[in-house]
Amino acid sequence: MVTPFPGGVGISGVTVYDGRAADGRCGGTPHMHLVCSEAYVVTGGAGSVQTLTATGFAETPLRPGDVVWFTPGTIHRLVNAGGLRLVVLMQNSGLPEAGDAVFTFPAPVLADPEAYRAAAALTGDPAAAVRRRRDLAVEGFLALRERGLREFHAAAHRLKRELLDDWRARWRDGPLAAALTTGRQLERLRAGDLSYLRRGEVSRRERPERPLFGMCGLLHPYTGPALPTRSPRGPAESSPVPPTKETS
Repeated sequence: MVTPFPGGVGISGVTVYDGRAADGRCGGTPHMHLVCSEAYVVTGGAGSVQTLTATGFAETPLRPGDVVWFTPGTIHRLVNAGGLRLVVLMQNSGLPEAGDAVFTFPAPVLADPEAYRAAAALTGDPAAAVRRRRDLAVEGFLALRERGLREFHAAAHRLKRELLDDWRARWRDGPLAAALTTGRQLERLRAGDLSYLRRGEVSRRERPERPLFGMCGLLHPYTGPALPTRSPRGPAESSPVPPTKETS
């Protein structure tokens, strides 16, 4: 039996895209999570993460050994200055793969759910689709830096509110269950009941061999019991990398 990841987190390895966007910067697709904090552990290369919150725009450098994290509501865009690689820790296990990501497309796309789904999907050649999606989101991101986030937040809610029941179930069965288990263990320790310690076990996950085209780069998700890879109701935000294709 493979136990869930500690605390119900999600873990992925990411090789950040090195394709150049219209503003001359190389990297991933700007987006925001509604209920998930995210942490980057930089394992190689160099770059930065551009962020946009209600307090304004910022750019934080990323160097090997750095750990950078941010909370829900932070629009973020990874910028690759050369060989940038990360281990990404996501709160709430599978919620980002279940749709907790809103791309910063221009306002007319955000206002039309069908147009949004079409722009977010990786149809046809996924490498080309990743570039199209990234470029459209960068266009909206640059506009948001000038006009503020109130309308974007409202659009994000409209686009994702039908998924809230599913997200709540995943939170209940993942991180909430992990926290409640810790509470029960503390009560057992208080009572001198050490029986659960006899059930200790070790689990292992190998690095996934075949990456996915993700939002920010080539993605190696370490899936487990608490980390579903895809929700059938969520947008197609990642796609397998064909063995014969070169990445963007």
